[in-house]
Amino acid sequence: MIKTHACHKPFPQDFIWGVSSGSYQIEGAATEDGKGDSVWDLFCKRESAILSGQTGEVACDHYHRYQEDVNLMREFGVQAYRFSFSWPRVMPEGTGRVNEKGMDFYDRLVDSLLKAGIEPWAMLFHWDYPQELYCRGGWLNRDSADWFADYTRQMVERFSDRIQYWITYDEPSAFIMCGHKTGEHAPGLRLSLPEQLRVNHHVNLAHGKAVQAIRAVAKKKPIVGLSSYMDAHYPLTDSAEDKTAAQAMNFTVMSREGRSVGWWLDPVMLGQYPEDGLQIFGSDMPQILSGDMATMAQPLDFIGINYYSARAVRSGEHGPEVVAELPGYAMTTQYDWAIAPHGLYTILRQCYERYKRPLVITENGHQNNDHVMLDGKVHDPQRIDYLRRHLLAAQRAMDDGVDLRGYFPWTFTDNFEWAFGYRTRVGMVHTDYQTQKRTPKDSAYWYRKVIQTNGAHLLVDDYGV
Repeated sequence: MIKTHACHKPFPQDFIWGVSSGSYQIEGAATEDGKGDSVWDLFCKRESAILSGQTGEVACDHYHRYQEDVNLMREFGVQAYRFSFSWPRVMPEGTGRVNEKGMDFYDRLVDSLLKAGIEPWAMLFHWDYPQELYCRGGWLNRDSADWFADYTRQMVERFSDRIQYWITYDEPSAFIMCGHKTGEHAPGLRLSLPEQLRVNHHVNLAHGKAVQAIRAVAKKKPIVGLSSYMDAHYPLTDSAEDKTAAQAMNFTVMSREGRSVGWWLDPVMLGQYPEDGLQIFGSDMPQILSGDMATMAQPLDFIGINYYSARAVRSGEHGPEVVAELPGYAMTTQYDWAIAPHGLYTILRQCYERYKRPLVITENGHQNNDHVMLDGKVHDPQRIDYLRRHLLAAQRAMDDGVDLRGYFPWTFTDNFEWAFGYRTRVGMVHTDYQTQKRTPKDSAYWYRKVIQTNGAHLLVDDYGV
């Protein structure tokens, strides 16, 4: 069996305790003040694309209520806020003309955060791609890398006097695979394998050119990273064989239908696509021009780890085997995702050992069906337990030498959860979507104690009930 671990010392004094969000999921104001359409605006209008026909047109109305949300963050001791800019809000056509009213909104947000003592962490792209650029080929067009770099330059020139932390994009594995392979997310495409790999390559190029733009024009020394979703695997036991099997599953491309953590991160971190992937994809790979790999592999200051779940792996007779079901296994979220904190420990260890860069957990959260109870409160002990287990796993990884710099749970307020609409809730603050009333959940009060004690509160059996 896998060993358990308890946190016996506080987190480093400079450890960053934050929260995360995404522009389309919270802002609303979809057609206000000159904002252009994103692919999500159009995708949500498709019949049956989103659960119950819901959209992000209003979402949490953060565009008008940002000050209330910032005040809540300050009340609960949040030290940093990882938010994203809406590309079509600030550049409605995706390139060229800048929408000053959109820029003004982010000026107000950033100034409000700084006044509250909250460090802004800016994500440049969290899936709301400009519809106008999609009509010009989107990520299939190699020019998309330059479009993204130009947009990045505009944002950094405007905000880098106040923002030091920059993240290029969120989860390319998700917006490429779900948006361009399965079609379940915007823009809703089901591309051929060569087209998917072409999109993948252009996204990598866009990342590299964006990092170059950030470092070229930033007014204060930038701290730059990306956020990658971890489709993670962990060893079923502590045996060397199972550990090797989990390593292989995490970083090896096993089939033409699959990818791996290594496939998404090796090009931008190591300057090369994994050889096993190149062999499997063969002639379906796009043309790689001279200088492409060097462009995408710009030095980064950290890697953002987005982690929710993982699968157990064992060493089998013919190689690594995913264990479909564990005996007596019952811990899942509302998405039916396995609650597997050892997977977080494993992927933190493996990513740090492979890429040798500081890590930040930029997303981690529990999906649940929370509601305001008769006492006027929202009791979410499952979320507290989930976050506590994963923070203890993170502490274990740090004890084993991983340089982990911060934790940004997903998310602060309940929001629009993509194809799931508003069915599930992942926030620490309940959002009433009819009235937009915010009600902090027990998990928000618990997280405040964790922040105040710099992690020591994890040793207390406190589930907010």
